[in-house]
Amino acid sequence: MIGVFDSGVGGLTVLRSLVAELPAEQFVYLGDTARLPYGTKSAQTVVRYALQATEALAAFRLKCLVIACNTASAVALPAVGERIASVPVIGVIEPGAEAACAASSSGHIAVIATEGTVRGGAYQQAIRRRRPAAQVTAVPAPLLVALAEEGLCEGPIAEAVAHHYLDPLFATAGRIDTLVLGCTHFPMLGRAIRAAVGSGIGIVDSAQTTARHVRRALVQAGIAAAAGEGGVRLLATDAPQRFARIGARFLQRPIAPEEVQLIDL
Repeated sequence: MIGVFDSGVGGLTVLRSLVAELPAEQFVYLGDTARLPYGTKSAQTVVRYALQATEALAAFRLKCLVIACNTASAVALPAVGERIASVPVIGVIEPGAEAACAASSSGHIAVIATEGTVRGGAYQQAIRRRRPAAQVTAVPAPLLVALAEEGLCEGPIAEAVAHHYLDPLFATAGRIDTLVLGCTHFPMLGRAIRAAVGSGIGIVDSAQTTARHVRRALVQAGIAAAAGEGGVRLLATDAPQRFARIGARFLQRPIAPEEVQLIDL
Protein backbone atom coordinates (compact mmCIF):
# COMPACT_ATOMS: atom_id res chain seq x y z
CA MET A 1 0.00 0.00 0.00
CA ILE A 2 1.25 3.49 -0.89
CA GLY A 3 -0.01 6.31 1.32
CA VAL A 4 -0.67 9.80 -0.02
CA PHE A 5 -1.83 12.82 1.96
CA ASP A 6 -2.69 16.46 1.38
CA SER A 7 -4.64 19.16 3.16
CA GLY A 8 -7.54 18.67 0.75
CA VAL A 9 -8.32 17.61 -2.82
CA GLY A 10 -5.36 19.22 -4.61
CA GLY A 11 -3.17 16.20 -3.96
CA LEU A 12 -5.54 14.12 -6.06
CA THR A 13 -3.64 15.42 -9.10
CA VAL A 14 -0.60 13.67 -7.64
CA LEU A 15 -2.65 10.54 -6.94
CA ARG A 16 -3.95 10.58 -10.52
CA SER A 17 -0.38 10.69 -11.85
CA LEU A 18 0.68 7.96 -9.41
CA VAL A 19 -2.12 5.65 -10.55
CA ALA A 20 -1.17 6.26 -14.19
CA GLU A 21 2.52 5.61 -13.46
CA LEU A 22 1.95 2.63 -11.13
CA PRO A 23 -1.33 0.97 -12.18
CA ALA A 24 -0.65 -2.24 -10.25
CA GLU A 25 -0.23 -0.51 -6.89
CA GLN A 26 -2.74 -0.06 -4.07
CA PHE A 27 -3.12 3.52 -2.79
CA VAL A 28 -4.73 5.12 0.24
CA TYR A 29 -5.29 8.87 0.04
CA LEU A 30 -6.02 11.13 3.00
CA GLY A 31 -7.36 14.64 2.51
CA ASP A 32 -7.29 16.64 5.74
CA THR A 33 -10.30 18.68 4.66
CA ALA A 34 -11.25 19.67 8.21
CA ARG A 35 -8.10 21.76 8.57
CA LEU A 36 -7.28 23.04 5.11
CA PRO A 37 -5.48 25.05 3.88
CA TYR A 38 -2.10 24.25 5.37
CA GLY A 39 -0.50 27.22 3.60
CA THR A 40 -1.92 29.73 6.10
CA LYS A 41 -0.80 27.78 9.18
CA SER A 42 2.45 28.10 11.14
CA ALA A 43 5.26 25.66 10.42
CA GLN A 44 4.78 24.05 13.84
CA THR A 45 1.10 23.46 13.15
CA VAL A 46 1.75 22.00 9.71
CA VAL A 47 4.31 19.59 11.17
CA ARG A 48 1.79 18.50 13.80
CA TYR A 49 -0.93 17.96 11.22
CA ALA A 50 1.42 16.10 8.90
CA LEU A 51 2.53 13.76 11.67
CA GLN A 52 -1.08 13.02 12.58
CA ALA A 53 -1.86 12.21 8.94
CA THR A 54 1.22 10.01 8.82
CA GLU A 55 0.13 8.09 11.90
CA ALA A 56 -3.32 7.49 10.39
CA LEU A 57 -1.87 6.19 7.14
CA ALA A 58 0.79 4.08 8.87
CA ALA A 59 -2.00 1.79 10.05
CA PHE A 60 -2.30 0.57 6.44
CA ARG A 61 1.18 -1.04 6.51
CA LEU A 62 2.64 1.30 3.94
CA LYS A 63 5.62 0.58 1.73
CA CYS A 64 5.92 4.24 0.67
CA LEU A 65 4.46 7.58 1.77
CA VAL A 66 3.94 10.52 -0.57
CA ILE A 67 3.39 14.02 0.82
CA ALA A 68 1.19 15.47 -1.93
CA CYS A 69 1.16 18.94 -0.40
CA ASN A 70 3.72 21.62 -1.17
CA THR A 71 3.47 23.27 2.25
CA ALA A 72 3.84 20.00 4.16
CA SER A 73 6.65 18.90 1.82
CA ALA A 74 8.46 22.16 2.55
CA VAL A 75 8.28 22.12 6.34
CA ALA A 76 7.33 18.64 7.54
CA LEU A 77 9.18 16.13 5.37
CA PRO A 78 12.14 15.63 7.78
CA ALA A 79 9.81 15.09 10.75
CA VAL A 80 7.62 12.68 8.78
CA GLY A 81 10.71 10.81 7.58
CA GLU A 82 11.82 10.34 11.18
CA ARG A 83 8.38 9.18 12.29
CA ILE A 84 8.05 6.54 9.56
CA ALA A 85 11.71 5.77 8.91
CA SER A 86 11.08 2.22 7.68
CA VAL A 87 9.64 3.33 4.30
CA PRO A 88 10.57 5.91 1.65
CA VAL A 89 8.95 9.32 2.20
CA ILE A 90 8.69 11.50 -0.90
CA GLY A 91 7.44 15.06 -1.16
CA VAL A 92 6.49 17.06 -4.25
CA ILE A 93 9.11 19.83 -4.09
CA GLU A 94 12.37 17.96 -4.66
CA PRO A 95 11.14 16.07 -7.77
CA GLY A 96 9.78 19.32 -9.21
CA ALA A 97 13.02 21.16 -8.57
CA GLU A 98 15.05 18.35 -10.11
CA ALA A 99 12.90 18.36 -13.24
CA ALA A 100 13.08 22.15 -13.54
CA CYS A 101 16.87 22.14 -13.38
CA ALA A 102 17.03 19.44 -16.05
CA ALA A 103 14.56 21.24 -18.30
CA SER A 104 16.03 24.75 -18.19
CA SER A 105 18.79 25.62 -20.63
CA SER A 106 19.14 29.24 -19.49
CA GLY A 107 18.97 28.63 -15.74
CA HIS A 108 16.16 31.20 -15.48
CA ILE A 109 13.29 29.39 -13.78
CA ALA A 110 9.90 30.69 -12.61
CA VAL A 111 7.72 29.11 -9.93
CA ILE A 112 4.05 29.81 -9.30
CA ALA A 113 2.67 28.48 -6.04
CA THR A 114 0.59 29.41 -3.02
CA GLU A 115 1.63 32.36 -0.90
CA GLY A 116 2.90 30.10 1.88
CA THR A 117 5.06 28.02 -0.45
CA VAL A 118 6.56 31.10 -2.10
CA ARG A 119 7.17 32.81 1.22
CA GLY A 120 8.90 29.72 2.62
CA GLY A 121 11.32 29.60 -0.31
CA ALA A 122 11.35 25.81 -0.57
CA TYR A 123 11.39 25.64 -4.38
CA GLN A 124 13.97 28.40 -4.63
CA GLN A 125 16.26 26.59 -2.21
CA ALA A 126 15.74 23.16 -3.79
CA ILE A 127 16.53 24.49 -7.27
CA ARG A 128 19.64 26.37 -6.14
CA ARG A 129 20.96 23.32 -4.27
CA ARG A 130 21.06 21.53 -7.60
CA ARG A 131 21.99 24.51 -9.75
CA PRO A 132 23.64 27.24 -7.66
CA ALA A 133 23.79 29.73 -10.54
CA ALA A 134 20.07 29.44 -11.30
CA GLN A 135 17.96 32.57 -11.24
CA VAL A 136 14.63 31.67 -9.65
CA THR A 137 11.60 33.94 -9.60
CA ALA A 138 8.68 32.75 -7.49
CA VAL A 139 5.28 34.41 -7.33
CA PRO A 140 2.06 33.46 -5.51
CA ALA A 141 -1.00 32.75 -7.65
CA PRO A 142 -3.79 32.10 -5.12
CA LEU A 143 -6.74 32.71 -7.44
CA LEU A 144 -5.72 29.70 -9.52
CA VAL A 145 -6.49 27.49 -6.51
CA ALA A 146 -10.01 28.88 -6.26
CA LEU A 147 -10.60 28.44 -9.99
CA ALA A 148 -9.49 24.80 -9.84
CA GLU A 149 -11.83 24.04 -6.95
CA GLU A 150 -14.74 25.77 -8.68
CA GLY A 151 -14.12 23.83 -11.88
CA LEU A 152 -13.30 26.98 -13.88
CA CYS A 153 -10.20 25.42 -15.38
CA GLU A 154 -10.58 26.46 -19.02
CA GLY A 155 -12.04 29.33 -20.96
CA PRO A 156 -11.82 33.11 -20.73
CA ILE A 157 -11.94 33.41 -16.94
CA ALA A 158 -9.14 30.89 -16.36
CA GLU A 159 -7.04 32.40 -19.16
CA ALA A 160 -7.55 35.94 -17.85
CA VAL A 161 -6.40 34.98 -14.35
CA ALA A 162 -3.41 33.06 -15.75
CA HIS A 163 -2.42 36.14 -17.76
CA HIS A 164 -2.89 38.29 -14.64
CA TYR A 165 -0.16 36.39 -12.83
CA LEU A 166 2.08 35.31 -15.68
CA ASP A 167 2.25 38.35 -17.95
CA PRO A 168 4.06 40.55 -15.38
CA LEU A 169 6.31 37.66 -14.41
CA PHE A 170 7.52 36.97 -17.93
CA ALA A 171 7.68 40.66 -18.81
CA THR A 172 10.07 41.54 -15.98
CA ALA A 173 12.07 38.38 -15.29
CA GLY A 174 14.15 38.19 -18.44
CA ARG A 175 15.13 34.91 -20.01
CA ILE A 176 12.80 32.52 -18.17
CA ASP A 177 12.49 29.30 -20.14
CA THR A 178 10.92 27.00 -17.53
CA LEU A 179 7.84 27.38 -15.35
CA VAL A 180 7.22 25.14 -12.32
CA LEU A 181 3.63 24.51 -11.27
CA GLY A 182 4.37 24.58 -7.56
CA CYS A 183 0.86 23.80 -6.32
CA THR A 184 -1.03 20.56 -6.77
CA HIS A 185 -4.11 22.48 -7.97
CA PHE A 186 -2.32 24.10 -10.89
CA PRO A 187 -2.15 21.12 -13.28
CA MET A 188 -5.93 21.45 -13.48
CA LEU A 189 -5.37 24.76 -15.28
CA GLY A 190 -2.64 23.46 -17.58
CA ARG A 191 -4.29 24.62 -20.80
CA ALA A 192 -4.96 28.13 -19.53
CA ILE A 193 -1.40 28.41 -18.23
CA ARG A 194 0.01 27.16 -21.53
CA ALA A 195 -2.09 29.70 -23.41
CA ALA A 196 -0.69 32.47 -21.21
CA VAL A 197 3.01 31.58 -21.53
CA GLY A 198 3.06 30.32 -25.12
CA SER A 199 4.67 27.26 -26.63
CA GLY A 200 8.29 28.22 -26.02
CA ILE A 201 8.26 27.82 -22.23
CA GLY A 202 8.81 24.44 -20.59
CA ILE A 203 6.20 23.65 -17.95
CA VAL A 204 7.09 21.32 -15.07
CA ASP A 205 4.11 19.55 -13.52
CA SER A 206 5.19 18.54 -10.01
CA ALA A 207 2.47 15.86 -9.91
CA GLN A 208 3.92 14.01 -12.89
CA THR A 209 7.51 14.43 -11.76
CA THR A 210 6.65 13.15 -8.28
CA ALA A 211 4.96 10.06 -9.73
CA ARG A 212 8.02 9.24 -11.81
CA HIS A 213 10.23 9.77 -8.76
CA VAL A 214 8.09 7.38 -6.70
CA ARG A 215 8.26 4.73 -9.40
CA ARG A 216 12.07 4.97 -9.51
CA ALA A 217 12.28 4.74 -5.72
CA LEU A 218 10.08 1.63 -5.60
CA VAL A 219 11.97 -0.08 -8.41
CA GLN A 220 15.35 0.71 -6.85
CA ALA A 221 14.15 -0.66 -3.51
CA GLY A 222 12.76 -3.78 -5.18
CA ILE A 223 9.26 -3.20 -3.80
CA ALA A 224 7.32 -2.14 -6.89
CA ALA A 225 4.26 -4.26 -7.68
CA ALA A 226 5.08 -6.34 -10.74
CA ALA A 227 1.51 -7.12 -11.70
CA GLY A 228 -2.02 -7.15 -10.41
CA GLU A 229 -4.99 -4.86 -10.28
CA GLY A 230 -4.38 -1.64 -8.40
CA GLY A 231 -6.89 0.25 -6.32
CA VAL A 232 -7.56 3.47 -4.45
CA ARG A 233 -9.01 4.04 -0.99
CA LEU A 234 -10.11 7.58 -0.10
CA LEU A 235 -10.18 9.14 3.38
CA ALA A 236 -11.20 12.64 4.47
CA THR A 237 -11.42 14.42 7.81
CA ASP A 238 -14.54 16.43 6.90
CA ALA A 239 -17.34 16.80 4.33
CA PRO A 240 -17.00 13.57 2.32
CA GLN A 241 -19.77 14.68 -0.04
CA ARG A 242 -17.90 17.85 -0.97
CA PHE A 243 -14.65 15.89 -1.24
CA ALA A 244 -16.35 13.51 -3.68
CA ARG A 245 -17.89 16.31 -5.75
CA ILE A 246 -14.79 18.44 -6.13
CA GLY A 247 -12.31 15.57 -6.02
CA ALA A 248 -13.92 13.91 -9.02
CA ARG A 249 -12.61 16.74 -11.21
CA PHE A 250 -9.10 16.39 -9.83
CA LEU A 251 -9.03 12.60 -10.07
CA GLN A 252 -10.81 12.76 -13.44
CA ARG A 253 -13.26 10.01 -12.57
CA PRO A 254 -16.56 9.93 -10.67
CA ILE A 255 -16.30 9.56 -6.90
CA ALA A 256 -19.35 8.34 -5.01
CA PRO A 257 -19.70 9.93 -1.55
CA GLU A 258 -19.79 6.47 0.00
CA GLU A 259 -16.30 5.83 -1.40
CA VAL A 260 -14.92 8.51 0.95
CA GLN A 261 -14.35 7.29 4.50
CA LEU A 262 -14.65 9.98 7.18
CA ILE A 263 -11.90 9.77 9.79
CA ASP A 264 -10.82 11.85 12.76
CA LEU A 265 -7.21 12.81 13.34
